[in-house]
Amino acid sequence: MSLVPSRRTLVAGALGAALTGLPGARATASAAAPSVTLRGTTLLDPAAIYFVSYDGLVNNNAFQKNGLLTHAGHQYAVWYTADRNALIARRAKDSSNWETARIGHTLSSDNSHNVISAGVSPSDGRLHLVMDAHSSGYFYVKSGAGLMSSPTSHAWNPSVLGPVQRSLDGTALTSAFTYPQFVVAPDGRLQLSYRAGVSGNGQAALAEYDGDRWSDLGHWSAASGAYTTSRGTSTARNLYLHGLDYGADGALHVFGTWREQNGAVTCGADLTNHDTVYVRSADRGRTWTNAAGARVGSTGSAPLGVNAAGLVVDPLGPDHALMNQESQAVDSGGLPHALISYVPGRFGQCVTDYVSGRVAYARPFHIHRDSSGAWHKREVPIAMNSSQRSQLVLDAHDNAYAVMPYGRIAAASAASGWSDWSLLYDGGGRRAFGEVVVDRTRVAVDGVLSFLYQERSSGTTPSPLHVADFQLPR
Repeated sequence: MSLVPSRRTLVAGALGAALTGLPGARATASAAAPSVTLRGTTLLDPAAIYFVSYDGLVNNNAFQKNGLLTHAGHQYAVWYTADRNALIARRAKDSSNWETARIGHTLSSDNSHNVISAGVSPSDGRLHLVMDAHSSGYFYVKSGAGLMSSPTSHAWNPSVLGPVQRSLDGTALTSAFTYPQFVVAPDGRLQLSYRAGVSGNGQAALAEYDGDRWSDLGHWSAASGAYTTSRGTSTARNLYLHGLDYGADGALHVFGTWREQNGAVTCGADLTNHDTVYVRSADRGRTWTNAAGARVGSTGSAPLGVNAAGLVVDPLGPDHALMNQESQAVDSGGLPHALISYVPGRFGQCVTDYVSGRVAYARPFHIHRDSSGAWHKREVPIAMNSSQRSQLVLDAHDNAYAVMPYGRIAAASAASGWSDWSLLYDGGGRRAFGEVVVDRTRVAVDGVLSFLYQERSSGTTPSPLHVADFQLPR
């Protein structure tokens, strides 16, 4: 494994914006440089619900998949209004006119984890929504057939969405449900990733919709096993996912980080996340292998554990405020990339308060695997100035974009081997609270980077919710 975290390399990356032909650089057809051009900003809600919980907002969590999505020429956004109603809006993707519809549910608690996530099942053109859960029961809505595949043929009002359910059409999953993420498998089946259990004692799990019914595939990560540091041992944990993405070869790629239940493994830190791990599945999440191809687990029968061989691609102890659920992507060659962030050791070896420590010192890092199987890591030389998450996006040329808190955008070119990170957009005075929600589906459709953000407020005073659109190279 080849990791590249040295200060000499990091400084070279910071100074490398003018370099285009580094040894080992990935070639692209046109070698287009990364760029962002603001196309416009639209207002979704002049006064969306606002409360800070877990240092985040319920309408702006980077781990939502999808809080903003594009399908069949229309873009969709989901959020909670000031009166706690769940809303979904749509627009023709080049329009500034959003149509809204109430989903028929009100937010149950002031908990920023209780996000709304949306997905589309291609086989029947239905919209699926899962919402309002944090280690609890969840709420589910399934629209009528064809709503998403033929949007102009359907009126946009609550009647087209379907009733709110407490199961997936009778498939219950778990009563301790969190972090819904939708992903479409290569065969067109819609999959739902979620955590069963609680922070520090939970399992990653999958469900699948085949166009007719939902099936619970089961857990694929284990909470059990012993993790030991020089300070102590923890015997329970959960795997936080940076995402789930299918590559061009049909493989499902997942990066993640472990969170331990027992804080005795730390120096006294209040965040027990450690290590960046990677697994892949060639059979739609049924069996899992490490990067070397060795089988490490099976969904529903033999979930992978913290001590499975070959999982760790970037080792890091639990004392550096490593963020969970950051971001990942797969390039056009089917090679995985991740964006992680933590407080580097040069700023101290023990981060006791992850919020203040990350605001002062956290830095993002880009990790990727090359075609020979080697892993590479490079610091993005831009301070986060936030405790929160960034998101990774790859354009049509495999240039990498880090959409950072406050709507700042940094980028590195594929032609340089992703070594020339620089800031392309400083946030433009948007007053964004922190994390933004990226529409990953639209980047692939027309090379437009859209993100949803909410303006900073105070207390529980509602604030405006916007969508900003940037053109990327095509």
